[in-house]
Amino acid sequence: MHKDQLIAQAKAEGFSAAYVCRPDAIPHVPARLAEYVALGYHGQMGWMTERMQWRGNPAELWPEARSILVLGESYTPEHDPMEILEHPEKGGISVYAQNKDYHDLVKKRLKRLARWMIEQAGGEVKVFVDTAPVSEKALGQAAGLGWQGKHSNLVSRDLGNWFFIGSIFTTLDIAPDTPEIDHCGTCTRCLEACPTNAFPQPYVVDARKCISYLTIEHKGPIAPELRPFLGNRIYGCDDCLAACPWNKFAQAASDIRYHAREDLLAPNLAELVQLDDGAFRAKFSGSPIKRIGRDRFVRNVLYAIGNANLSDLIPILRPLCEDSNATVADAAQWAIARLNLHQ
Repeated sequence: MHKDQLIAQAKAEGFSAAYVCRPDAIPHVPARLAEYVALGYHGQMGWMTERMQWRGNPAELWPEARSILVLGESYTPEHDPMEILEHPEKGGISVYAQNKDYHDLVKKRLKRLARWMIEQAGGEVKVFVDTAPVSEKALGQAAGLGWQGKHSNLVSRDLGNWFFIGSIFTTLDIAPDTPEIDHCGTCTRCLEACPTNAFPQPYVVDARKCISYLTIEHKGPIAPELRPFLGNRIYGCDDCLAACPWNKFAQAASDIRYHAREDLLAPNLAELVQLDDGAFRAKFSGSPIKRIGRDRFVRNVLYAIGNANLSDLIPILRPLCEDSNATVADAAQWAIARLNLHQ
């Protein structure tokens, strides 16, 4: 199997870019990961402390692997993701979550490509997308897919930073590509765009202040001093991604399943806050939003309502003050108190 055939097949499957590195290509990661965790920047993401030796060294995750194919899949939005912030009565959902769950879409694509590799050249393969102890961004830079920008996300000269990362570990010996170098220069737009100042220094994000982490990963009440900064963001935050000037080279998402669902582009907070568990599951079936559950989602919606001048919603919030979930009840009480201040 020639490498150019592999790259061509990857693109035929729908991937935007494909590069190769060795499993031992990221020797700097273990020390950086250990320091990050020691500083507590990972917040409640306990999974970051588990299997750290695998996350820091792909060669330990699967010793037989000889090559890692790192793939990028564009999900560049067709709309301005920042416009929603000008409509406080609407909920802001991160671009990647406005339609189908990318884990499912990317993994199916990875499996098809992996099967093709076996048919063409034999060997063994393992596919990964975001859910395994794999340092995908570091591997992406080592392979040449992009570089980790000052916002810590991978940036590509060809794709901007709106793309998912998947990887295929294989026992096949495939010639590695040249690692990518940092092209951020003196630009600090992503750092300046962060509503909560979540970057203690360039290239490092303190998850405990990051709106994406707070609205998705963080369980329980969010610190009261951070709630106003959420604005109307109810699932994730795209501010640092949208600020990156390399997006002028971004490729449009080729898979229409990444295009925003009409009802998730600018949903009404008044409707979302009334979702019970069954309605929540039905609405977000097949969506990554479903995994955080109704309680955490409604918590986020209540914070957004409290941050908006929507005092007419107080009557529908009052029953939620007695919600069976203590975090939802707390959020409802906080929202009503905030709205009363607006009156």
